Amino acid sequence: MKRLPNATVGHRSRHTHFSVLYAAVFTIVAIASAGSPLAAVAQDWNQWRGPNRDGIVSETQLPTKLKGNLKLLWQKSLSPSYSGPVVRDGRVFTTETIDKSTERVTAYDVESGDLIWTVQWAGAVKIPMFAASNGDWIRSTPVCSKNNLLVLGMRDVLVSLDPSTGDEQWRVDFPATIGTPLPMFGAVSSPLIDGDSVYIQTGGPLCKLSLADGTIQWKSLFDDGVENQGAFSSPTIATIASVRQLVVQTRDDLCGVDMESGDPLWKEPIESFRGMNILTPVVIGDRVFTSAHSGRAQMFEIDRDDTGQWTIDELWSQKTQAYMSSPIVIGKTIYLHAKNQRLVALSIDDGAIRWTSEPFGKYWSMIGSKDRFLALDESGELLLVAADDQEFKRIDQYKVAEDSWAHLAIDGNRLVIRDLSALKVFEFQQ
Repeated sequence: MKRLPNATVGHRSRHTHFSVLYAAVFTIVAIASAGSPLAAVAQDWNQWRGPNRDGIVSETQLPTKLKGNLKLLWQKSLSPSYSGPVVRDGRVFTTETIDKSTERVTAYDVESGDLIWTVQWAGAVKIPMFAASNGDWIRSTPVCSKNNLLVLGMRDVLVSLDPSTGDEQWRVDFPATIGTPLPMFGAVSSPLIDGDSVYIQTGGPLCKLSLADGTIQWKSLFDDGVENQGAFSSPTIATIASVRQLVVQTRDDLCGVDMESGDPLWKEPIESFRGMNILTPVVIGDRVFTSAHSGRAQMFEIDRDDTGQWTIDELWSQKTQAYMSSPIVIGKTIYLHAKNQRLVALSIDDGAIRWTSEPFGKYWSMIGSKDRFLALDESGELLLVAADDQEFKRIDQYKVAEDSWAHLAIDGNRLVIRDLSALKVFEFQQ
């Protein structure tokens, strides 16, 4: 294990097995975002990957079967969006891009589908021809606290709205304000609220803003290389080595960042194809897991000594390559939808592949509990899968959409599905 000065890039050292000290650390509570600021409302899926940004809910929130158990409560026809719907205080919020020129945000009553408000503004990005099949509509998933709904548009403009009325509170145009380039594929990263602050990976640096008025408080992790601008990942918060910090993935590096100053605490280069580091980092105690397109699956242990020196230790590394789907962790197993379109169950302890499934779609969004998880692929197939570390067990499967790249959301006993042409809310019984 190599000691690292504060705010410097780490050097890997390889280990084949975990320390015995950490072998027992496998509870779901330790998975991610310790002390998450938005976790107080347990039933609200109010941000990217849910209340703790880890895709995990209690077992009472997931159905035990799908066929004959999902009832469509309501649906609304909409223009395209890749943004996941979010739910807060009985309202569901969704985005859309209209006629490749306008971005719209709409709030519905989650139970009845009644329209509460809708607002829109000019905003669009033309995606390069080689990536045109991925669409040119809004991508970032909003985040909603009690008094603020934050929406990041394709042109890297962050807008704060009143969740009750849709009234605009403030906006920050990052390219105009800090001189960063317009993201080639449109802004992707989903903003994060913590107390009175907002954290967002822009088309340039990681930024901290005031939630009250959008004032930029610091900028960090800026890379002058235009080719690598615009993070594909989204930040999370975790307590690692007793220090609460942001955990972020740039196009090149996995990083821990001081939340007050913006200073990098530790940094680790991540191998990938053209900077396609897309996963939200998964934090398990003092360990961080990630995987990348044309890279590797890697588990790191992060530590800090009494003098403030940080260390990064690569505990294991293996061949599984992720693509766009962030994994979930249940028990001592990482469930990762890989670039080869198969679900892979990886051992937390040593990275061993416990099993590999048959091929599915290109993208999965997953919500897990103690013993099972839901997975929605881009074709609209919803799967219910057992959290079994010995074999792939599909409990049930049901078609809920036609073309869905937005993250699945859940609100009590309701599933919220956003496909390219509609928002749908299903009700289920346990």
